[in-house]
Amino acid sequence: MGVPVPKVVTDLLPAWKPVFDRYGNELYCLAEVPKDNPELAKRVVRAFVDLYAYERGWEALTEAKDEYQSFIASLHGAWLATPSKDEITRLLKSRRFVVLEGPPGTGKSRIAKQILNEVFADNGVITQFHPSTTYEDFVAGLSPDVANAALRFQARAGHLMEAAKKAGNNDALLVIDEINRADLGRVLGEAIYLFEAGHNEEVRVVRLPHAIDGVHEFGLPRNLFVLATMNTADRSVARMDLAIRRRFAFITMMPDREVVKSTSTEMGLKLFDALCDVFLEFAPDDALALMPGHSYFIASDDGVLRDRLRYELLPLVDEYLREGYLGPASGALHAVRNLIADSSSSS
Repeated sequence: MGVPVPKVVTDLLPAWKPVFDRYGNELYCLAEVPKDNPELAKRVVRAFVDLYAYERGWEALTEAKDEYQSFIASLHGAWLATPSKDEITRLLKSRRFVVLEGPPGTGKSRIAKQILNEVFADNGVITQFHPSTTYEDFVAGLSPDVANAALRFQARAGHLMEAAKKAGNNDALLVIDEINRADLGRVLGEAIYLFEAGHNEEVRVVRLPHAIDGVHEFGLPRNLFVLATMNTADRSVARMDLAIRRRFAFITMMPDREVVKSTSTEMGLKLFDALCDVFLEFAPDDALALMPGHSYFIASDDGVLRDRLRYELLPLVDEYLREGYLGPASGALHAVRNLIADSSSSS
């Protein structure tokens, strides 16, 4: 203990001032019980006791176990809230340049393609960045042309310019998968100047090193939108530098318990909840970026699930353990790893 109740909480509960003055450094948790709603009051007290028991590691009575486990799971689900397609689309339309970031298996690429297909009527371009992606690939550059058996070079448009051409009378979307896999400073070059979300500004233009179709200047149409994905668990790549980062809005995609509940089995949901428990209760805050996503648990039956656990999830968890990514929570993760291993081999 020894940590005072935050001022933002004490300001919300001025009637509790005598309690805070006397016990402010000892309070473990607190809850305000409504006086005029007996049913809600009962739920508040039950939740308070359930959470306190969970934090203390108490075992729930058999008759209360289902309710207790359901409450803790719903609490985890609230911490891992995932934005809907409509929320992402709304931000994209207002902000123009958006990055979906999150752990592996959280559906970032899937929802980006879904937005391209459903919101933009498939009018756009999809590209994937990797360490060898260059300015010439993305913006514009020279490429070899072997027509007429003679080698020559010609200027060609990159994916950014191709997407801009599609933004004629209709909105267009450029999807960049794994945007942080490339050296963005080198890939964007002077084109970073074009990524300004303001709708009231004049369209910014840059001068290209080579004329494309006889034109040396290039700007991004206002009806071109960019939606990128970024895997936060990949520690082999550098973080996006701040000059580039400020030009994008970021949405965090976290594992979604509701997806697991509706598309997996009882065993899959149980293992998902166990992993959530490790990451939310024991792991450092920055380890949340590593939590395996819901796609690892999607399965029509336990047979399919066992294959996914054995060949997809277990190798990932073992990698986390080898690298010590969860620090002091490695022991808790190892216990869940053994539970996953047992579940994947049972018949």
